[in-house]
Amino acid sequence: MKAVKICDGIYWVGAVDWSMRNFHGYHTDRGSSYNAYLILDDKITLIDTAKEPFKEELLARIASVIDPSTIDYIVSSHVEPDHSGAIPFMLQHAPHAKVITSAPNGLRGLKAHYGADLPYVGVKAGDTLSLGKRTLQFVPTPMLHWPDSMVTYCPEEKILFSNDAFGEHLASSKLFDDENDLSVIMDEAKKYYANILMLYGRQAKMALKTVKSLDLDMILTGHGVSWRSHIGTILAAYDEWSAGEAKERAVIVFDSMWHSTEKMARAIEEGFRQRGIEVGFYDLKQEHLSNIATDLLTSKYVAVGSPTFNNQMMPTVAAFLSYFKGLSPRRHLAFAFGSYGWGGQSVGLVEDELKAAGCTIVLDKIRLMNVPTSAQLEEITKTVAEAELNCRQRQL
Repeated sequence: MKAVKICDGIYWVGAVDWSMRNFHGYHTDRGSSYNAYLILDDKITLIDTAKEPFKEELLARIASVIDPSTIDYIVSSHVEPDHSGAIPFMLQHAPHAKVITSAPNGLRGLKAHYGADLPYVGVKAGDTLSLGKRTLQFVPTPMLHWPDSMVTYCPEEKILFSNDAFGEHLASSKLFDDENDLSVIMDEAKKYYANILMLYGRQAKMALKTVKSLDLDMILTGHGVSWRSHIGTILAAYDEWSAGEAKERAVIVFDSMWHSTEKMARAIEEGFRQRGIEVGFYDLKQEHLSNIATDLLTSKYVAVGSPTFNNQMMPTVAAFLSYFKGLSPRRHLAFAFGSYGWGGQSVGLVEDELKAAGCTIVLDKIRLMNVPTSAQLEEITKTVAEAELNCRQRQL
C-alpha cells in the first residue's frame, strides 16, 4: 500500500472501500473511500484517518512516505467513525501526536467515542496552526452534517480539506475529477447531498458562502473523488441544491398489491406527461429509498400512492415517507393516491405524512375502490393535468 502524491509534500494516504453497498440505509452502489491526507512540513500532519477496519492500510500508506512515529498532529475534521475510527490505532504508532478537533463539539464527541485520556486540542473559528512553511486555518461547519464538523484550509497551497462537504460515496483508483467520468461523479455527489446533507440545506448555504471566499486550487474531500479541474461545477451544484431549487419534474412513488394502485400511478404519469412534465416512476418493491431521495432533491412534484393494508398504508410506503420526512424536504407540491377494498384509510394517512414532511398539497386525495375502470383512469389523467396547469398559473 503506497501513498499517492498530490503535490510537493502532500499525499493521499486513505483507503478505498470497493465492497461497501450500504451506508446507514443509503445504497452505495459504487462503493466509497475514506480519504486521509499527509502533510510533510516542520510539523508532520495527518488530516483525518479512516474507518477502523482499514487502519492497517492507512498505516501502510503513511509508512511508505515517513516513519509514522514522527507525526505531530492528527486533525479530526469529523467525529463519525468512518473518519475518526483509526485515531486510537494511529496514536499507538504516533505517540507524540496531538489530536486537533473542533471545540466544544469535536472534543465532546471524540471523548465519548474513544475516551477522555487522549491528547486532544480544541480549535474554534479563526484559529490557525503553523506547520512551518504552511498554515492550517480551521473553519467550523456545524451540522454539516454533525455538530462537530469542520473544514481545514491551507492558504499556501490553496487547498481545502473539506471532509464530508463536496464528496461522494464513490470508489475509484483515481483521486481527481479530471481522471474520472464527471457525469458519474456528479450523479454520486447529488446522491450524497440528497441522502446526507439535504436536511442541512441552511448550514450548507452558510458553509458555501465561506468556501467561495477562499482562493482554491483543490478541494480534497473526505469521501470519493476530489476536485481540481471542476471546482466551479461542484460549487454551482451545491448552490442549487442548498437553495432547494426545483425543476419541472414529478416523482411518482407507490406500492401496489394487485396492480390497482399501480394503474393509478400510470394514469398520473400520463397526466404529467401531457403537461410536458418529466417523470420519475418508482415502484417501492423495486427501487431503493436513497435513489428516490436523489430524484426528489430537485423535483417540483411528488405523488405517493398506497393501497390500504390492514387499515394502514403499505409498510414500504410508510418507510419511504419516514425516510423522506427525515430529510426535511422543501417546496414540494404533493398529493396522495391509492386503491382500497373496503376501509380505504391509506390515502388519508399518506396525505397526513406528506403534510408533516412540509409538502404543499395541491390535489385532493385520489381514492378508488377495487379495480379502476378505464373511465376512472382517464379522469385521473385529466385531473392531474389540470392540477399541474393550475399550479403553474398560480406560480407555485
